[in-house]
Amino acid sequence: MHRSAIRCAILVAGLFLATGSVLAAVQIKIATVAPEGSEWMQQFRAAAAEIRQRTDGRVVVKFYTGGVMGNDKKVLRKIRSGQLQGGTFTVSGLSERYDDLVIYGLPLLFHDQAEVDYVRKRMDPILTKGLADAGFESFGFATGGFAVLMGNEPVSSLDQLRGRKAWVPEGDRISYAALEAMDLSPVVLPITDVLTGLQTGLIEFIATPPVGAVVLQWHTKVKYITDVPLSYTLATLVVDRKAFSRMQPDDQAVFRDVMSRAYADLDAEARQDNASAMQALKASGLQVRHLSAEQLARWRAAGQQATDRLVAEGIVSPEAYAQLEDLLQEYRAQVEPSAATAAR
Repeated sequence: MHRSAIRCAILVAGLFLATGSVLAAVQIKIATVAPEGSEWMQQFRAAAAEIRQRTDGRVVVKFYTGGVMGNDKKVLRKIRSGQLQGGTFTVSGLSERYDDLVIYGLPLLFHDQAEVDYVRKRMDPILTKGLADAGFESFGFATGGFAVLMGNEPVSSLDQLRGRKAWVPEGDRISYAALEAMDLSPVVLPITDVLTGLQTGLIEFIATPPVGAVVLQWHTKVKYITDVPLSYTLATLVVDRKAFSRMQPDDQAVFRDVMSRAYADLDAEARQDNASAMQALKASGLQVRHLSAEQLARWRAAGQQATDRLVAEGIVSPEAYAQLEDLLQEYRAQVEPSAATAAR
């Protein structure tokens, strides 16, 4: 009888410990608009598997793909309520929690990728800290590339755009101000409604990186691309810091290592992806138009007008903008003498 009681106690203790180990697992539920099967989801699935393996199952990452959890505002609400612990966002989708996160997307700010690389190397850590102060763990940024204008007619001047209807993502104050400065009429739609908007004529123009147009099939409803870098797009994956703190310190380190590598890989691949997407767009029949030097100067002046307004309204802080401008001028001062020398 005594031995049976001991065996029973051992069995119960074993069951308790086994159950306890399962309950101790931290589940991180993350929403994303990335479609299942996409390159982004392949990276995320591999990262989730590595995290589970390296933490011995103590951390389980679950993704909800294809935007099934709703738009950015809905995802943020679900993170606040605890239904989700994280999400992937464009920077405009997180701007209500941290304004300066959108700073790279100021209209016609960057002239080329080299300028972006110079600025990001110095400002990405500042943005990561800003997200942490806003309550989010971030694991790096992945670019979507430069957004370019696409529509069903060739564009060679600002005058052609006056009053025309152009899509603006929900909550994207930067793009809204930029399109207004270019005399376009912004139409706010969730990303899931853009294809229908193009089909029905609700919108006439979109501004998107080439890879976005291909992945979301928007290119099937447009004919022309105006090859001017309108704005630089960026995305990030964030996890609520309270949820993140429930992991053991060693598991936090594993999560950071794995997700940071995944985002670094996605960021590095994005440039080639957009180059390939542009070639695919051309191959599918889209025609590319370039602006004259005079028109490009007019577009950039309109972009600067929008930027000045955004800074004045506090949508981007004057301090962050001044820091970015200083870096741009620093870089251009280094490059322009070299370009002048090479031209001789």
